[in-house]
Amino acid sequence: MILNPADSAFETLLRDHLPEDVLRPLEPRYREEPRGRYSGQDGLLALPRDVGEVATLVRLAAERRVAVIPYGGGTGLVGGQLLPDGPAPLVLSLERMTRIRGVWTEENAMICEAGVILADAQAAAEDANRLFPLSLAAEGSARIGGNLATNAGGTAVLRYGNARELCLGLEAVLPDGQVWHGLRRLRKDNTGYDLRHLLIGAEGTLGIITAAALKLFPRPGAVGTAMLVVPSPEAALSLLSLARDRLGDMVTGFELIAGQGLRFLAEKLPAVRQPFDSPPDWTVLAEISLPRDLDPQTVMEDLFVAGHEEGLVLDGVVAQNKTQAQEFWSVREHIPEANRAIGAVSSHDLSVPLGAIPEFIVRGREAIGRLGDFRLNCFGHLGDGNLHYNVFPPEGRSKTECAGQSAEVMRALHDLVHEMGGSISAEHGIGRLKVDDLERYGDPAKLSAMRAIKAALDPQGIMNPGAVLRTDG
Repeated sequence: MILNPADSAFETLLRDHLPEDVLRPLEPRYREEPRGRYSGQDGLLALPRDVGEVATLVRLAAERRVAVIPYGGGTGLVGGQLLPDGPAPLVLSLERMTRIRGVWTEENAMICEAGVILADAQAAAEDANRLFPLSLAAEGSARIGGNLATNAGGTAVLRYGNARELCLGLEAVLPDGQVWHGLRRLRKDNTGYDLRHLLIGAEGTLGIITAAALKLFPRPGAVGTAMLVVPSPEAALSLLSLARDRLGDMVTGFELIAGQGLRFLAEKLPAVRQPFDSPPDWTVLAEISLPRDLDPQTVMEDLFVAGHEEGLVLDGVVAQNKTQAQEFWSVREHIPEANRAIGAVSSHDLSVPLGAIPEFIVRGREAIGRLGDFRLNCFGHLGDGNLHYNVFPPEGRSKTECAGQSAEVMRALHDLVHEMGGSISAEHGIGRLKVDDLERYGDPAKLSAMRAIKAALDPQGIMNPGAVLRTDG
């Protein structure tokens, strides 16, 4: 499909149909992404204030066959928020659509516009004595629309699920400019195809999410947090099973942290306080959410004792207050920043079946060892099988020196993930970075269906072209 540029004639057309302040010059930040892998094309920036203005922008773009790049918080790591080549696009940012349209405490529901920053959605829920549990490192800048468009995961998936599980309904603009009024707060609605789940995770290729009805939960009466030293990933997995047997859904977070990540943190971010003088080879950061009548420190200490008696826990520290718990989470949340300071040869967001994690870690190390003397940092959300398995240059060498091996490192790990029944993209999406990988590892029937859906809903091919699915020509 041949697309046209967002040129001066197109800009004039938009100005004839929209208030003057909707269109802006495209600032450099809209052409950049966090890892610097891609640079976006110059183009035209639109900042609509409501769904009507979004619909007008998309309708006119469809009429003129101009590419539309939806833009949320710009925090995506797979290049889905910019267009690196082709005709100049219309970059459509939702950042002015920031209203909390309503909170229904008795229903445990809230409606947010797509531009609401995740941390602000969390705060609005807290103001109503409720919990919106989606939590991730970029929550201070990531926006609800982008979280849903990428089906974001984060640290609480074990208990509450991905963004998909937290959404009751959507308002969205489809590729022809129609508004889908699906913003319902219903828990049951069996009226045909569920467009909500089609748009969630589609990364803006099937339409633009403009608002969402979100699930809320009662706030936990008490929260317990601990850093527990385990002898191996196998022991960590057994400890998770023990914790869930004892506590069920009260286990809300269970993060696996390798010693290499803690050593990187000590080297690059020494101000981040770590609970152990010497980084253990393997640590688990565990969090439990309890009713008010249970003491979190006692429950966590009992879990520590039970794990120790079974040889699953070697050492540990139970947080004695909220400040100490925040320090533990600060360790986990700063690991990616330390990784960036070291400079990875290849970074991977992957998942395998829970029981296969220990084997994958070993076989992954062996596969990378055959390619060179690399350092590995494996960390992530053990409870849902999502690992961040990152490969770094040998000590004394730089990322630039090893850049030529990046592709073969990624291929080796992705081949292994596929062999073990896993996913090469657990929570960041496909974007533009993993289009080739999706074609290589994706199920042919699924890919065929995806292309048919894309062609049916977006026949002009204007919605985020080149993301998720390769464009023709």
